[in-house]
Amino acid sequence: MSIRSALVLPLAFCLVGISELLLCSGHAANCDPNLIKANDQDRLQFALNLEMLEAEYFLNGALGKGLDEISPELALGGPPPIGAQKANLDPLVRCIIEEFGYQEVGHVRSIIREAGGFPRPLLDISSQNFANLMDRAVGFKLIPPFDPYADTKKFLLAAYTMPYVGENGYVGTIPYLKNMTSRRLAASLLGVEAGQDAVIRDHLYQRAFEKVEPYNLTVADFTNRISKLRNELGMCGIKDEGVIVPEELGAENRTSSNIISADPNSLAYARTPQEILRIVYASGNESLPGGFYPEGANGRIARHFLKLD
Repeated sequence: MSIRSALVLPLAFCLVGISELLLCSGHAANCDPNLIKANDQDRLQFALNLEMLEAEYFLNGALGKGLDEISPELALGGPPPIGAQKANLDPLVRCIIEEFGYQEVGHVRSIIREAGGFPRPLLDISSQNFANLMDRAVGFKLIPPFDPYADTKKFLLAAYTMPYVGENGYVGTIPYLKNMTSRRLAASLLGVEAGQDAVIRDHLYQRAFEKVEPYNLTVADFTNRISKLRNELGMCGIKDEGVIVPEELGAENRTSSNIISADPNSLAYARTPQEILRIVYASGNESLPGGFYPEGANGRIARHFLKLD
């Protein structure tokens, strides 16, 4: 049995839904992508939650301002994010993150134009929220608390938690989109999200063995532990790996470098909406909000899960 197979985490339940979002009853884990019946609009709008999160984190980190100042119409009246602030970034990374932020504005606009939108959900991108997440990832309370806005290294480690999950979501949803226009949009979004994730991972890989001050942990340690936590929260096996891995998890089982996370055939991992919600809520439960979305994500798919609790 491979390491990937051995670490698949079983779940002992399956959800039964109602109305047009139908979740079939069955056995074992709630990891089946066929569990959800939703139309193209539902699936694209679900992705809007993650695009808004990334837009706010990147724009505020680079510029100290978010959608409400850059493109207020795209927030559609939703509440401002909690704890957004400008980060202390080096000039190169600040330039990159600014570009990413503007790219996310385009992503939000494109989804709203194609599928319609909803008010921006309440987002928590505060230092405290990231500190809680990193404490869980490393397995103990970091002192002083982790602050993603303190320096470039910490900001990139916090950014490591975002585009990759969106990338997984697009890989998972594209096969279920019916309309060619929807598939083209999702594929175009996937291409840029994957590029953003690769740039972030490359910068972290270059710093892999550097200590993240003042902690006795390297950049690679943080990426491995964040990925492990996301696998545990997602509950559907290994779909996430740090920037340094054992060779049996590397490309063709021959590399310990892992600049681009991929499956045994070097293909991108896919995640279902329920897996993604478990991760971004940091609760391991698609019906229990928290994490980046203290009041839950928006759109029919996400709100449907909230009604199941």
